[in-house]
Amino acid sequence: MVAIANKPLSADDWATACKHLARKDRVLRRLIPEYAGQLLSRDADGFALLVRSIVWQQLSLASAQQLWKRYQALPGACTAKGLLATSDEALAAIRLPQRKISYLKDLAHWFAQSPKDALSWVSESDDAVAEQLLALRGLGRWNVEMFLIFHLGRPNVLPIDDAALQAGISEHYFSGDPVSRSDVREVAQAWQPWSSVGAWLIWRSQNAMPMALNTD
Repeated sequence: MVAIANKPLSADDWATACKHLARKDRVLRRLIPEYAGQLLSRDADGFALLVRSIVWQQLSLASAQQLWKRYQALPGACTAKGLLATSDEALAAIRLPQRKISYLKDLAHWFAQSPKDALSWVSESDDAVAEQLLALRGLGRWNVEMFLIFHLGRPNVLPIDDAALQAGISEHYFSGDPVSRSDVREVAQAWQPWSSVGAWLIWRSQNAMPMALNTD
């Protein structure tokens, strides 16, 4: 079975992906049994995932976690209408930079004008989704890739600039030496068409699951 570009990963897809990756990649062949019975957990709230990705970006893990906890304590701030009703002063009071406040308000306006859930994107390719989201201020390629993987469950997304993925590839494939984007691409060639699953396995091995909103 071949991955369908805009079809969310199912349990059957996951099993197929793991069989493929075990055949193609010696590292993943070893990792797959360690996480048997586990699979990528999608978050149903795409807006909240994008909000978190903006709040978290360019911060250390500890700083991002602290800021996110303060953000979550603001009533309604994880919904588009609630965020629009939250004053800039309240957002600044939790030490959210003004630049991020403006990005979040733009995102909230966009979602409020055209409410979307995961089903809204079913007919859209990864590239089409990315084009729409990248048109919004504050969202970069990494934010979009997290949305594609952790909200839409797309099977073949390679977040090449993700620090945790690079660290895992460095550890497992390059004896801890620094890796380039070309190195990541080269390793992930064997993961096609299940790059999202390959990335998940590397993240899991690092105990680093970016943007999974149901994890601590």
